[in-house]
Amino acid sequence: MFGKVAADLLGLSDVGAVIKPENYDKVDADDYVLHEDNEKIYFLIKSKSDEYCFTNQALIHLDGTSAISKKRMLHRYNYSTHKISSVYLETAGTVDLDVEIKFNLGGTPFSIDVHKKHIEEIKDLYKALIKIAEITHDNEISLGYARQSLELASSTVSQIHKAEIDLAEQFKSINQFAFNWLNESQKQYKSKDFGAIFERYINL
Repeated sequence: MFGKVAADLLGLSDVGAVIKPENYDKVDADDYVLHEDNEKIYFLIKSKSDEYCFTNQALIHLDGTSAISKKRMLHRYNYSTHKISSVYLETAGTVDLDVEIKFNLGGTPFSIDVHKKHIEEIKDLYKALIKIAEITHDNEISLGYARQSLELASSTVSQIHKAEIDLAEQFKSINQFAFNWLNESQKQYKSKDFGAIFERYINL
């Protein structure tokens, strides 16, 4: 779908270019965005062989083995299950044509070369990724506290022994409470949608 004419129009090469929102419908990654579930593209980098599509929910990476081959491998990394960490931005030197943004998603490292004319846009992406990494890190800590709190409460209750208590009914009640507690904690501290973060930092 993204043929030679479109590539020439957008000035693509082996070094990535930042695609404007009005051209999102010209890239292959758009076909794999979960529009039906309110997923939205917020940032997109494309070279002749690769596409890096940052949505409010995930990074969609179309991995091309070369600029010549049309074969692609599609990878999807949901932010909720692949923690963003180790975000770095390497600016261009005097003779360099590109800047480089680096980060980890889960256990997968990324290093994306982008033409230095897009440095301001890449700075915005850097800020968004840093903020998402901070939020997910803090949420993990809070979720850990919620689990520890539940374990402490459960341990305390288990030490209360009263002959008149119906153990089966007590187990059922505690089990239901524990499930509800963990379920609500998961919803609160396991963010799946970071659209607000991208909207705050991305200016295209």
